[in-house]
Amino acid sequence: MTISELQKQTDNWITTIGVRYFNELTNMSVLTEEVGELARLMARQYGEQSFKPHNQPSDIKEAISDELADIIFVVTCLANQMDIDLESSIARNFNKKTERDSNRHKDNKKL
Repeated sequence: MTISELQKQTDNWITTIGVRYFNELTNMSVLTEEVGELARLMARQYGEQSFKPHNQPSDIKEAISDELADIIFVVTCLANQMDIDLESSIARNFNKKTERDSNRHKDNKKL
């Protein structure tokens, strides 16, 4: 699936099943919530926190994968609402990073 196809599929889902888009501020709050859910899983799987026995997912990779998909869905909703072509935006962003950072990481002694 291309990013453009993702945007179209998301819009179709929202308008047929989701009824309508939440407003942008609500979706920004939902995005923050989804990132928090991902952070919680990451802190317990890769950080120093541990799962409570009854809260540990049976498949951590699947749980993280689901949270990442939720984040992408909400980002796509926001882009659709603001009439932003994510595919073009991502291409421009890669060009910006390439021009700005062409030697930055290569020259970083910490890396």
